[in-house]
Amino acid sequence: MKRLTLVLAIATTVFAGTFAGSASAHKVWLRPSATVLAGNAPWVTVDAAVSNDLFYFNHVPLQLDNLQITAPDGSQARPQNPATGKYRSVFDLELPQEGTYRIAIHNEGLFARWEENGQQKRWRGNADTFAKEVPKDAKGLEVTESIGRIETFVTNGAPTTTALKTDGKGLALHWLTHPNDLYAGEAANFRFTLDGKPAAGLDIEVVRGGTRYRDAQDEIKLKTDADGNISITWPQAGMYWLETSLSDNGSSLPQATSRRFGYVATLEVLPQ
Repeated sequence: MKRLTLVLAIATTVFAGTFAGSASAHKVWLRPSATVLAGNAPWVTVDAAVSNDLFYFNHVPLQLDNLQITAPDGSQARPQNPATGKYRSVFDLELPQEGTYRIAIHNEGLFARWEENGQQKRWRGNADTFAKEVPKDAKGLEVTESIGRIETFVTNGAPTTTALKTDGKGLALHWLTHPNDLYAGEAANFRFTLDGKPAAGLDIEVVRGGTRYRDAQDEIKLKTDADGNISITWPQAGMYWLETSLSDNGSSLPQATSRRFGYVATLEVLPQ
Protein backbone atom coordinates (compact mmCIF):
# COMPACT_ATOMS: atom_id res chain seq x y z
CA MET A 1 0.00 0.00 0.00
CA LYS A 2 3.06 2.24 -0.19
CA ARG A 3 1.86 4.05 -3.30
CA LEU A 4 -1.06 5.65 -1.50
CA THR A 5 0.58 6.87 1.61
CA LEU A 6 2.18 9.90 -0.02
CA VAL A 7 -1.14 11.66 0.32
CA LEU A 8 -0.23 11.50 3.96
CA ALA A 9 3.42 12.23 3.18
CA ILE A 10 4.81 8.71 3.07
CA ALA A 11 5.02 7.69 -0.57
CA THR A 12 6.25 8.86 -3.97
CA THR A 13 5.39 12.23 -5.46
CA VAL A 14 3.01 10.79 -8.04
CA PHE A 15 0.18 11.06 -5.50
CA ALA A 16 1.08 14.47 -4.09
CA GLY A 17 -1.97 16.53 -3.33
CA THR A 18 -4.45 13.66 -3.11
CA PHE A 19 -5.59 14.87 0.31
CA ALA A 20 -4.56 18.47 -0.26
CA GLY A 21 -8.06 19.68 -1.06
CA SER A 22 -7.20 20.76 -4.60
CA ALA A 23 -9.90 20.13 -7.16
CA SER A 24 -7.26 19.55 -9.84
CA ALA A 25 -5.16 17.05 -7.86
CA HIS A 26 -5.25 13.28 -8.24
CA LYS A 27 -8.15 11.83 -6.30
CA VAL A 28 -8.24 8.46 -4.56
CA TRP A 29 -11.53 6.60 -4.24
CA LEU A 30 -13.55 3.43 -3.78
CA ARG A 31 -16.70 3.29 -5.91
CA PRO A 32 -19.34 0.56 -5.46
CA SER A 33 -21.63 -0.45 -8.32
CA ALA A 34 -24.58 0.30 -6.01
CA THR A 35 -24.97 1.53 -2.44
CA VAL A 36 -28.56 0.57 -1.61
CA LEU A 37 -29.77 -2.94 -2.38
CA ALA A 38 -32.36 -5.46 -1.26
CA GLY A 39 -32.71 -9.19 -1.64
CA ASN A 40 -31.28 -12.52 -0.59
CA ALA A 41 -27.49 -12.03 -0.48
CA PRO A 42 -27.07 -9.47 -3.29
CA TRP A 43 -23.64 -8.56 -4.66
CA VAL A 44 -21.77 -5.36 -5.47
CA THR A 45 -18.60 -4.78 -7.47
CA VAL A 46 -16.21 -2.12 -6.17
CA ASP A 47 -13.70 -0.17 -8.27
CA ALA A 48 -10.62 1.28 -6.54
CA ALA A 49 -8.45 3.87 -8.26
CA VAL A 50 -6.44 7.07 -8.15
CA SER A 51 -7.54 9.29 -11.00
CA ASN A 52 -7.57 12.76 -12.47
CA ASP A 53 -11.34 12.65 -12.99
CA LEU A 54 -14.18 11.34 -10.79
CA PHE A 55 -14.98 8.46 -11.14
CA TYR A 56 -13.03 7.66 -14.28
CA PHE A 57 -9.93 5.47 -13.98
CA ASN A 58 -7.15 7.11 -15.97
CA HIS A 59 -4.11 7.22 -13.66
CA VAL A 60 -3.13 4.29 -11.44
CA PRO A 61 -4.91 1.56 -9.44
CA LEU A 62 -5.56 1.78 -5.73
CA GLN A 63 -3.84 -1.17 -4.06
CA LEU A 64 -6.00 -3.43 -1.89
CA ASP A 65 -3.43 -4.51 0.70
CA ASN A 66 -5.09 -2.64 3.56
CA LEU A 67 -8.70 -3.31 2.60
CA GLN A 68 -11.06 -3.73 5.56
CA ILE A 69 -14.75 -4.61 5.17
CA THR A 70 -16.97 -4.39 8.25
CA ALA A 71 -20.25 -6.31 8.09
CA PRO A 72 -23.51 -5.15 9.76
CA ASP A 73 -22.82 -7.28 12.85
CA GLY A 74 -19.31 -5.82 13.26
CA SER A 75 -17.48 -8.87 11.90
CA GLN A 76 -14.96 -8.68 9.06
CA ALA A 77 -16.18 -9.67 5.59
CA ARG A 78 -13.95 -10.94 2.79
CA PRO A 79 -13.87 -9.61 -0.77
CA GLN A 80 -14.28 -11.98 -3.68
CA ASN A 81 -12.41 -12.03 -7.02
CA PRO A 82 -9.91 -9.24 -6.21
CA ALA A 83 -7.75 -8.11 -9.12
CA THR A 84 -5.47 -5.18 -9.93
CA GLY A 85 -4.95 -3.94 -13.45
CA LYS A 86 -3.20 -1.02 -15.12
CA TYR A 87 -5.66 1.68 -14.06
CA ARG A 88 -7.83 0.21 -11.31
CA SER A 89 -8.30 -2.52 -8.76
CA VAL A 90 -11.63 -4.30 -8.48
CA PHE A 91 -13.36 -6.81 -6.21
CA ASP A 92 -16.80 -8.28 -5.60
CA LEU A 93 -18.61 -8.34 -2.29
CA GLU A 94 -21.54 -10.53 -1.33
CA LEU A 95 -23.97 -9.04 1.21
CA PRO A 96 -25.49 -12.02 3.07
CA GLN A 97 -26.39 -9.96 6.14
CA GLU A 98 -29.05 -7.28 6.10
CA GLY A 99 -27.78 -3.86 7.08
CA THR A 100 -24.87 -1.54 6.35
CA TYR A 101 -21.33 -2.53 5.34
CA ARG A 102 -18.30 -0.26 5.65
CA ILE A 103 -15.72 -0.76 2.89
CA ALA A 104 -12.43 0.95 3.76
CA ILE A 105 -8.74 1.13 3.02
CA HIS A 106 -6.85 2.24 6.10
CA ASN A 107 -3.21 3.35 5.80
CA GLU A 108 -0.85 4.02 8.68
CA GLY A 109 2.87 4.59 8.64
CA LEU A 110 5.87 6.81 9.27
CA PHE A 111 7.79 9.14 6.99
CA ALA A 112 11.26 10.38 7.92
CA ARG A 113 13.76 12.73 6.39
CA TRP A 114 17.23 13.80 7.50
CA GLU A 115 20.59 15.00 6.23
CA GLU A 116 23.46 12.60 5.67
CA ASN A 117 26.83 13.58 4.16
CA GLY A 118 25.29 16.77 2.80
CA GLN A 119 22.43 14.94 1.08
CA GLN A 120 18.74 14.72 1.97
CA LYS A 121 17.61 11.22 2.88
CA ARG A 122 14.01 10.00 2.94
CA TRP A 123 12.48 6.88 4.46
CA ARG A 124 9.00 5.43 4.77
CA GLY A 125 7.83 2.41 6.71
CA ASN A 126 6.35 1.52 10.09
CA ALA A 127 7.26 1.77 13.75
CA ASP A 128 8.67 -1.78 13.79
CA THR A 129 11.27 -1.09 11.10
CA PHE A 130 12.06 2.51 12.08
CA ALA A 131 14.80 1.70 14.62
CA LYS A 132 16.50 -0.73 12.22
CA GLU A 133 16.53 1.52 9.16
CA VAL A 134 16.78 5.13 10.40
CA PRO A 135 20.08 6.23 12.03
CA LYS A 136 19.67 7.16 15.69
CA ASP A 137 21.98 10.16 15.32
CA ALA A 138 20.49 11.36 12.01
CA LYS A 139 21.08 15.08 11.49
CA GLY A 140 17.97 17.23 11.29
CA LEU A 141 15.68 14.20 11.65
CA GLU A 142 11.98 14.90 11.09
CA VAL A 143 9.44 12.10 11.50
CA THR A 144 5.76 12.29 10.57
CA GLU A 145 3.09 9.78 11.51
CA SER A 146 0.43 9.48 8.80
CA ILE A 147 -3.06 8.00 9.07
CA GLY A 148 -5.44 7.91 6.12
CA ARG A 149 -8.83 6.33 5.48
CA ILE A 150 -10.63 5.88 2.17
CA GLU A 151 -14.11 4.42 2.44
CA THR A 152 -17.60 3.89 1.12
CA PHE A 153 -20.79 2.30 2.42
CA VAL A 154 -23.28 -0.23 1.06
CA THR A 155 -26.59 -1.28 2.63
CA ASN A 156 -28.66 -4.41 2.05
CA GLY A 157 -32.22 -3.68 3.18
CA ALA A 158 -32.72 -1.31 6.12
CA PRO A 159 -29.71 0.83 7.15
CA THR A 160 -27.88 -0.06 10.38
CA THR A 161 -25.18 1.72 12.36
CA THR A 162 -22.86 -0.92 13.87
CA ALA A 163 -20.38 -0.74 10.98
CA LEU A 164 -20.33 3.07 11.21
CA LYS A 165 -18.89 3.13 14.72
CA THR A 166 -15.45 4.63 15.23
CA ASP A 167 -12.95 4.27 18.05
CA GLY A 168 -12.62 8.07 18.13
CA LYS A 169 -8.85 8.00 17.68
CA GLY A 170 -7.26 10.54 15.37
CA LEU A 171 -9.51 12.11 12.76
CA ALA A 172 -12.94 10.48 12.87
CA LEU A 173 -16.20 11.09 11.02
CA HIS A 174 -19.48 10.57 12.87
CA TRP A 175 -22.51 10.06 10.64
CA LEU A 176 -25.39 12.09 12.06
CA THR A 177 -27.16 11.33 8.78
CA HIS A 178 -26.72 7.76 7.57
CA PRO A 179 -24.38 7.61 4.50
CA ASN A 180 -26.91 5.45 2.62
CA ASP A 181 -29.82 7.79 3.36
CA LEU A 182 -28.83 10.77 1.21
CA TYR A 183 -31.25 12.50 -1.17
CA ALA A 184 -31.00 15.40 -3.60
CA GLY A 185 -32.33 18.63 -2.17
CA GLU A 186 -32.12 17.38 1.43
CA ALA A 187 -29.54 18.32 4.06
CA ALA A 188 -27.15 15.73 5.50
CA ASN A 189 -25.27 16.29 8.75
CA PHE A 190 -21.86 14.97 9.81
CA ARG A 191 -19.44 15.58 12.68
CA PHE A 192 -15.66 15.36 12.61
CA THR A 193 -13.60 14.83 15.75
CA LEU A 194 -9.86 14.78 16.41
CA ASP A 195 -8.84 12.48 19.27
CA GLY A 196 -12.44 12.53 20.46
CA LYS A 197 -12.75 16.33 20.51
CA PRO A 198 -14.58 18.50 17.93
CA ALA A 199 -12.45 19.16 14.84
CA ALA A 200 -13.36 22.84 14.46
CA GLY A 201 -12.42 24.83 11.37
CA LEU A 202 -11.70 21.74 9.27
CA ASP A 203 -11.84 22.37 5.51
CA ILE A 204 -14.08 19.91 3.63
CA GLU A 205 -14.32 19.52 -0.14
CA VAL A 206 -17.20 17.74 -1.87
CA VAL A 207 -17.19 17.04 -5.61
CA ARG A 208 -19.86 15.36 -7.71
CA GLY A 209 -18.64 12.63 -10.08
CA GLY A 210 -18.50 13.00 -13.84
CA THR A 211 -15.91 15.80 -13.80
CA ARG A 212 -14.51 14.50 -17.08
CA TYR A 213 -17.67 15.61 -18.84
CA ARG A 214 -18.03 19.18 -17.57
CA ASP A 215 -15.87 22.29 -17.71
CA ALA A 216 -16.00 23.09 -13.98
CA GLN A 217 -15.38 20.90 -10.96
CA ASP A 218 -18.42 22.44 -9.22
CA GLU A 219 -16.83 21.62 -5.88
CA ILE A 220 -18.60 22.43 -2.64
CA LYS A 221 -16.27 23.89 0.00
CA LEU A 222 -17.30 23.70 3.64
CA LYS A 223 -15.75 24.31 7.05
CA THR A 224 -16.70 22.56 10.27
CA ASP A 225 -18.19 24.71 13.04
CA ALA A 226 -17.03 24.91 16.65
CA ASP A 227 -18.59 21.50 17.36
CA GLY A 228 -16.97 19.86 14.32
CA ASN A 229 -20.27 19.77 12.43
CA ILE A 230 -21.03 20.32 8.75
CA SER A 231 -24.30 20.27 6.84
CA ILE A 232 -24.51 19.53 3.11
CA THR A 233 -27.61 20.09 0.97
CA TRP A 234 -27.04 17.93 -2.10
CA PRO A 235 -27.68 19.89 -5.32
CA GLN A 236 -28.57 16.83 -7.37
CA ALA A 237 -28.44 13.05 -7.42
CA GLY A 238 -25.22 11.21 -8.24
CA MET A 239 -21.99 9.86 -6.79
CA TYR A 240 -20.02 12.32 -4.65
CA TRP A 241 -16.44 12.44 -3.36
CA LEU A 242 -15.86 13.95 0.11
CA GLU A 243 -12.34 14.78 1.26
CA THR A 244 -10.51 16.46 4.11
CA SER A 245 -7.06 16.48 5.68
CA LEU A 246 -5.18 18.07 8.55
CA SER A 247 -1.84 17.98 10.32
CA ASP A 248 -0.68 18.77 13.84
CA ASN A 249 2.30 18.35 16.17
CA GLY A 250 0.89 15.49 18.20
CA SER A 251 1.58 11.78 17.77
CA SER A 252 0.84 8.53 19.55
CA LEU A 253 4.23 7.17 18.48
CA PRO A 254 7.45 8.17 20.30
CA GLN A 255 9.37 8.23 17.02
CA ALA A 256 7.17 10.92 15.43
CA THR A 257 7.14 14.67 16.07
CA SER A 258 4.10 15.46 13.91
CA ARG A 259 1.22 13.67 12.23
CA ARG A 260 -1.01 14.00 9.19
CA PHE A 261 -4.52 12.73 8.64
CA GLY A 262 -6.54 12.24 5.48
CA TYR A 263 -10.12 11.12 4.99
CA VAL A 264 -12.03 10.35 1.78
CA ALA A 265 -15.54 8.95 1.30
CA THR A 266 -17.54 8.07 -1.80
CA LEU A 267 -21.26 8.67 -1.27
CA GLU A 268 -24.29 8.11 -3.45
CA VAL A 269 -27.04 10.73 -3.40
CA LEU A 270 -30.37 9.40 -4.64
CA PRO A 271 -33.17 11.34 -6.36
CA GLN A 272 -36.15 12.27 -4.21
